[in-house]
This record gives sequence, C-alpha cells and structure tokens, in this order.
Amino acid sequence: AADDAVMPQTIEAIHHAKAAEVPMIVAINKVDKPEANPDKVRTDLLQHEVVVEKMSGEVQDVEVSAVTGQGLDELLEAIALQAEILELKANPTRAAEGAVIEAQLDVGRGPVATVLVKNGTLHQGDIFVVGEQFGKVRALINDQGERVKEAGPSVPVEVLGLNGTPEAGDVLNVVDTEAQAREIAEYRAKAAKDKRAAAGAATSLEQLMTQAKEDENLSEMPIVVKTDVQGSAEAIVQAMEKIGNDEVRVRVLHSGVGAITESDIGLAEASGAPVFGFNVRANTPARNSANQKGVEIRYYSVIYDLVDDVRAAASGLLSNEIREHFIGYAKIQEVFKVTGVGKVAGCLVTEGVARRSAGVRLLRDDVVIHEGTLKTLKRFKDEVPEVQSGQECGMAFENYDDIRASDVIEIFEREEVTRTLE
Repeated sequence: AADDAVMPQTIEAIHHAKAAEVPMIVAINKVDKPEANPDKVRTDLLQHEVVVEKMSGEVQDVEVSAVTGQGLDELLEAIALQAEILELKANPTRAAEGAVIEAQLDVGRGPVATVLVKNGTLHQGDIFVVGEQFGKVRALINDQGERVKEAGPSVPVEVLGLNGTPEAGDVLNVVDTEAQAREIAEYRAKAAKDKRAAAGAATSLEQLMTQAKEDENLSEMPIVVKTDVQGSAEAIVQAMEKIGNDEVRVRVLHSGVGAITESDIGLAEASGAPVFGFNVRANTPARNSANQKGVEIRYYSVIYDLVDDVRAAASGLLSNEIREHFIGYAKIQEVFKVTGVGKVAGCLVTEGVARRSAGVRLLRDDVVIHEGTLKTLKRFKDEVPEVQSGQECGMAFENYDDIRASDVIEIFEREEVTRTLE
C-alpha cells in the first residue's frame, strides 16, 4: 500500500516468490490517497532485493487504486506481458487439471472448493479426484457468482460436488470413472494416515525418555482453532508452530472449518484451552456450554491480531487489548427497500439490546459476512438510541445492503482493558 509501505505479508510473499523462482509484479495500491508515497515503497523494496523498473531494475511495478480503478488496465497489461515473456501456454482440449486455492464447508451447498484451472477444460459432470477427496462436478460458479458449464485454463471457479473438504494447494485431476476416483482418494487418505502415525510414533525407549525430560521444562499453551475456510486454518496452524522457544510453545489441539460446536467446547474444557474463532461464531448450544464451563471464546477477523495475541499470551508480555463485549443479537425477519435509505432489515432483538452507537456484524450460517456500523435504528417510525430484547425494530447498515431474511445481526461494544496472564 502506498500509504503504509512494505508490510509483513508483503515480505512473506517476496520470500515465497524467490523460493519458487518465479517473476514478480509489484502492484502499489491506494495511490488515490493524499498521503500516498509510492516512491517510499519502491525504496523499501530495495531492502528485500526487489529492484523495480523505475529504480532501474527488472521487476515491473504498477501504481493502482482498488477504489477508483486507476492503473488496473496497466496491471492487466503487465501480467499479459509477463505471461508472453514466459511463453505460458495450455491445452484447452485435454482433461482438466487445476489447483485448489481455497476450500470451505458451506451450509446448504456442502464442501466447496475454489479451483484455478491450469490445463484442459473442466466441465459440469466431470468426475475428478483432488487430494484425499473425490467427486463429480455438480455445478461451476465463476467469479461473478454465475453458473457456467465449463472453465478453461487460467479460469477460477467454485466447484460443487465434492465428498469432503480438500486442502488448499491440492491438485484436481479429472479421471474417467467414479470407481477410479474413489480408489485414488482412498489410497491417498490411507497413505497420509500412515505417514501421520509414523511421524507421531517414538522409535525407541531412549527417545521416549528424552522427550519426557524435555517436556518437564516446557510449558504448553493449548488452543482450539475454528475458521471459515481451510486456507485460514492452515495459515493459523503454521503461524502457531512458529511461536515459542525452549520454555514455552503453542499446541493446536484441534483446527477445523465451520461454526464452533459443543464438541469443540468439550475438548477445550478438558485441556484448559481457549477457543479461537476466525470469521466464524459459536452456535447457540456451544455458547451456552462455554458459559457453563467457563471456556473462553475469542473471535478474530485478522490473522495477525490472533497471532499477536497468542504470542503475547505465550510470552507473558500482555499489553492493553481492545476487548469486545457482545451486548445483543437480532434476527432479520424481513427486508424492505426504503427510498433514500436503501435496504432496511426488519428485525427482532432476540438477546440483550440493540444499540445505535455500537458496532455490528452480519452473520449468515454462523459465518461473518460483514462488519461495520448502523446507519439507522428505528422503533416504528422514530429513530431510537437502543431497542431491548423481545422488541422489533428496523436497522440499516452503513454502506452495505446485502442482507437477507434469517440473517443474524451481532451487536458489540469495544473497550480497552489491561490484560494479565493467569
């Protein structure tokens, strides 16, 4: 970002590109902001051995703005030029091969994988194997949310029809028969299970004794992690593995995709672990169970905030944190269109209180869809500061109107508190 220079995720992307020995194109975003300073970004990149063309180097750089659209055509031209230089070609007539970019368990649609087709053409009805999963393409959804019959090389699509959720990075291959796909998937699953079992097994009594002696002086911080998509779970687990030293480490007892459930709370209670939800929420039975058992549930929408909090807790260096207090929940019963306002949600406050000044999140199937503030909170025709549980009201979000009946609105307030490690 032109107003924020080179951030940790940018450095990580540079390292990945260098490790894979692939060329880079630098897109400097947010150039529309008054405080934007693209030249500072170019100078900072020199520290990481990335020399852009405007600094007499070979790496292409383009100034862009996601808000105004400035520079996006130039960015596409830069990508096309790089592809031409690398002579990137694909055969659209062969059986499809692609890579899983992301995967999630969607309520109503089942396992869904976002796949980038690398070679061939993926058709509706194709039988495929991907990692330890297999399936038959039930539907293909393009990046505009439209159903399509096929997807050719370099086309990203959501694939429906899997028997389970694959891992990000898994390769999708189209095969001839369902029996063949099932056999390959089952073989891979067994091989992966055997590999995990071998990695966890001690090979000798001496190793067991050494490990036990090391663990005597090692403090563990156990955690349970639930996320909205598989890629987020993998990123968080990998980040947790990097936290710690000879005296303390973080152990992820369980990580998974979907809403936080009672079984997650039971596991956390047995191990004295907190539960971290990334862009997901606990369902009602899980929330009640957590309150009864005293299990702490923390919600995050930024991975770096989660990692920073865990690192601070593990090291005992706890600074002031912004703590959220959930003050209410409201269920959308109907959606109305109001001239001059946009979409207004007709809601019933089911728990606590809805407050005009509080922050709000829109939840769909226990997954966070939007976070922001309210533009209006009305009781009948009057604008009111708050609405109590059991009462009906009208709510409109600031700069957001993708709301549906049966969505849940979570109302929260933030305060800064001093943390201590118990």
